[in-house]
Amino acid sequence: MKNITIIGTGYVGLTTGACFADMGNNVVCLDIDEAKIASLRQGTIPIHEPGLQEVVIRNADAGRLSFTTSYAEGMRDAEYVFIAVGTPSDGDGGADLSQVRDAARSIATHLTHPVIVVNKSTVPIGTGDLVTSIITEHKSSDVPFAVVSNPEFLREGSALLDCMRPDRVVLGSADRDAAETVARLYLSLQAPIIVTDVRTAEMIKYASNSFLATRISFINEIAAVCEQLGADITEVARGMGYDKRIGPAFLDAGLGFGGSCFPKDVRALMRMAEDAGQHPQLLEAVMDINQDRRRWAIDRLEEKIGDLRGKRIALLGIAFKPNTDDIRDAAALDLIALLEERGATAVAYDPAAMENVAAVRPDLLLAGDAYQVAEGADALVLVTEWNEFKALDLARIKASMRTPVLVDGRNLYDPTQIRSLGFEYVGVARAPEATPPAAPAWDRRVSSGKA
Repeated sequence: MKNITIIGTGYVGLTTGACFADMGNNVVCLDIDEAKIASLRQGTIPIHEPGLQEVVIRNADAGRLSFTTSYAEGMRDAEYVFIAVGTPSDGDGGADLSQVRDAARSIATHLTHPVIVVNKSTVPIGTGDLVTSIITEHKSSDVPFAVVSNPEFLREGSALLDCMRPDRVVLGSADRDAAETVARLYLSLQAPIIVTDVRTAEMIKYASNSFLATRISFINEIAAVCEQLGADITEVARGMGYDKRIGPAFLDAGLGFGGSCFPKDVRALMRMAEDAGQHPQLLEAVMDINQDRRRWAIDRLEEKIGDLRGKRIALLGIAFKPNTDDIRDAAALDLIALLEERGATAVAYDPAAMENVAAVRPDLLLAGDAYQVAEGADALVLVTEWNEFKALDLARIKASMRTPVLVDGRNLYDPTQIRSLGFEYVGVARAPEATPPAAPAWDRRVSSGKA
């Protein structure tokens, strides 16, 4: 059993702390937010993450997981101190490292024995060196320490699984012994462990997220072409995914990506590239395409119901993805803003994100459930593919709408079935009902089987 302190009890910190405790370690989660710590001590977690509350309560009851606002208490017995604080956008594309700086200074002033400081937060390349310099500058004694980069790769909605069954563990440090000591924390997970220098480890995180965002924008670009040429993007993606060099993941066309990671990390990598004298043209295109997907939904609405001024548009889903209450950079927020620009009234429902959206958009009309949101609507837009939306009584929804137009922004529904209910259905580059156009003259001999 190791003594581990986690600084920050947000999504990454709390999940990491709970998982380390569940692996048999003694974990202290430290946060300067007194209200959050008080709630955690009562067994109430601040985020929506399936299964996390049960793991937190189980390990707290077993005495392996505790919570504090005191650095003196949190650092007292720590062998490893993980920095898992927020690194939001600084408003200019870069990452705001103020919380990381504060954590490093506080670690330094409470450093009484040797520790390994582990950067778990997503941080720009060079932050490991920054943390080292801050601790060196502010520590009051010659107590030795080491800094290791250990980027997280948790997906919201499946964070516990990702934490306990990671694809890989990435560690970077100038101190190889320190990195290998941290590696021993993960040995029981039987995952590949990659040990590099600090800057390489930091880049692996940004490169990974930016590549996944690129896949999403790529398939959305292909969807835009498919829509004009009469091809079905779901079948195109399926055909691509069987290629072992490509694989099926992140090939779902839709309204684009959102959340706390992909948009922020792509922008931050763009900023790092520009600061290094590079032109991140591919990353710029990734972000442009992602924004185009929001406008795609508005264009389809205008095609189906005309001028949106005075129209009531219902949104099914607000969170950026299912199984989370996170609305950061969510497609729904962009859609709401675009609808309002055109004089439409938006009304929305989400199974988990209602409280969060009400906090940032108190003027937004919110419905009590998926049926109420559709009442009197001129169109319905499926924004987030929650499981509960798969089994709705769509005949009941159609009967309550003013105009039965359904824009399926995630290709959740079967077009034939939805149209049979009387909806005017719009999916993302789904094949039209009409007979596909004949093959071009230059290709007819191939399509007829003649070589």
